[in-house]
Amino acid sequence: MNRIKVINEPSELVPMLRAVDTPVKRDVLKEVTLEWRTAKEIEEKFGVEGRDAILFFEKMKLVESRWQSTGGNYPEKSYHTYYTSFHINAQWPVYEISDVLAAAMMPESDFKELEDKIVKEVGDRGCFSGDVAESLGLTSTMLRSLVRRSVKLDYRGHRIEPLKEK
Repeated sequence: MNRIKVINEPSELVPMLRAVDTPVKRDVLKEVTLEWRTAKEIEEKFGVEGRDAILFFEKMKLVESRWQSTGGNYPEKSYHTYYTSFHINAQWPVYEISDVLAAAMMPESDFKELEDKIVKEVGDRGCFSGDVAESLGLTSTMLRSLVRRSVKLDYRGHRIEPLKEK
């Protein structure tokens, strides 16, 4: 089945740009495009960075998962790309796209610093995104882009909540 990801919101570009920002992420993405792979197989081939990449893809909803029998005692979760292609509707104001690109290309250390501030602001229960943006002095587009980049946070409507481990 062909599934097309339509990108209408500028911050939705962040996961796409971050999905291919290292050679390992690119290779893992190619690997799970070809066939279903377990996290164990990915880690054996690409190391811990490969396993982290597949978890990142899962949070970004770029891969789907299923339980697969591997001959052991328990089935293992396996992954495959969810979309076969992307359609980008790219007509956004310069100030919005500049926030998106800044968040996507931000050095990891700068991102971690902002991510920690957002996590602290959100707490264990979540918080309205407008309150977080105002408190941290960020535009809503920048905040949305940072949250989309994070593997610790996610949007639930207009709220930012800590991502729960599955």
